[in-house]
Amino acid sequence: MFTGIVEATGKVQNVEKNGTNVDFTLECNFANELKVDQSLAHNGCCLTVVEINAPQYKVTAIDETLEKTNLGNWSVGTEVNLERCLKFEGRLDGHLVQGHVDKTGKVAKIEDMDGSFYVTISYDEEINYTTVPQGSITVNGISLTVADSQPNQFSVAIIPYTWEFTNMKHINVGDVVNLEFDIIGKYISKLMQKQNVIK
Repeated sequence: MFTGIVEATGKVQNVEKNGTNVDFTLECNFANELKVDQSLAHNGCCLTVVEINAPQYKVTAIDETLEKTNLGNWSVGTEVNLERCLKFEGRLDGHLVQGHVDKTGKVAKIEDMDGSFYVTISYDEEINYTTVPQGSITVNGISLTVADSQPNQFSVAIIPYTWEFTNMKHINVGDVVNLEFDIIGKYISKLMQKQNVIK
């Protein structure tokens, strides 16, 4: 479980095919604090640390993960948002994030609002995946608040700190991003389908 508050960014140092899987070696400033078998969110995708050689560590992505996320687009030098799993001993910033990417979206528009950035992201519409204004959404592992919600797209306003501290500063129109929709909204949508409230 995560919060969507990015702890640091890391850079991909090596990409190696391993059958249908891909091994990624990354470098980050807290690699020496990691341990093998630890869960770590990468652009919002929960991966298990399989090897550590600080300041580098290795994770493995299976074929299903590569198909559902933007990890298949990673190459040497790609900057990745990182968050270690949640400790239940303090304040919960952000919102509850599972680290299970629901689908990918595409950046449709980026607007510089002279103090913040307004980013619109589109995705293939599905009943189970929806957003609401002022609701929560996770984009590349970042907990964000929905500013505007449409049937197959939403917009978020990003403050300068988040823009600079995460890999959002590198995004361009057309880029693919990982999306995890709010878990409560997904449960409500599923229940409503079962009761034939929505079709």
